[in-house]
Amino acid sequence: MPGKLYLVATPIGNLQDISLRAIENLRAVDVIACEDTRHSQKLLNHLGVKKKLVSYHEHNEQARSAGLIEQIAQGASIAVISDAGTPAINDPGYRIVQQAIEEGIDVVSIPGPSAVIAALAGSGLPTDSFFFGGFLPARKGERKSRLRELTDIPGTLAFYEAPHRVAAALVDCLEELGDRRAVVARELTKVHEEFIRGPLSSLIRQFSEQMPKGEMVLLIDRSTARFSSEIEQNTLSQRVSELESTGLDRRAALKQAAREFGLSRSKAYRELQIAKKS
Repeated sequence: MPGKLYLVATPIGNLQDISLRAIENLRAVDVIACEDTRHSQKLLNHLGVKKKLVSYHEHNEQARSAGLIEQIAQGASIAVISDAGTPAINDPGYRIVQQAIEEGIDVVSIPGPSAVIAALAGSGLPTDSFFFGGFLPARKGERKSRLRELTDIPGTLAFYEAPHRVAAALVDCLEELGDRRAVVARELTKVHEEFIRGPLSSLIRQFSEQMPKGEMVLLIDRSTARFSSEIEQNTLSQRVSELESTGLDRRAALKQAAREFGLSRSKAYRELQIAKKS
């Protein structure tokens, strides 16, 4: 009989967050596949688990999956863990799950810590609907393009972000999404856990002064501005005209009005075009 593939969530910081079921599973399987064997060995030593470890990371995921699936087909049970959090959620795991399903192998997901869920729950932003976008693109042009695609999603936006890029990402979010409520959650479950809340414009000022440290999750409120009626569209148009009368050029006036209405510049532009045609 074939073995099973287990996806086991591990702590994102505080080692006490691992579940009893996860510990029991790690002790029972034949092999543990992990991103960094040295990093995972520290966790397993803490838990008193002694098992064979094999590396399974983004650079060897495709090739390694086939070998692991073959072992499972021959009767071995294998657990996949990531350096922190839940495997396959912005971490290796998706490909081996695909292959296991294709081969008729049982896949068992053992739930536990997830940075994006922990951040969302404590953010104070709406949790009834959210979109997780992983890491935003590192390049400014690609990042802004990605944000434009997400402008009208009716849910809280959630991303992982690197400390050295968060300030630039916040600037692009303000320009493309408008001055929405936002939260940066950093060092979750660790000693220096922190939730930094405020409008995007305020967070930009905070993070521009000093580069933060640690893992972080960026959350942004859904757009609350909707211009479905002619009156609302005309209000936006009127505000742009008012700003132009103060000496601002058309582009600067549109950008300023968009911020005031909580819209991205592209969204405000589209609304003005609708107003002109109506």
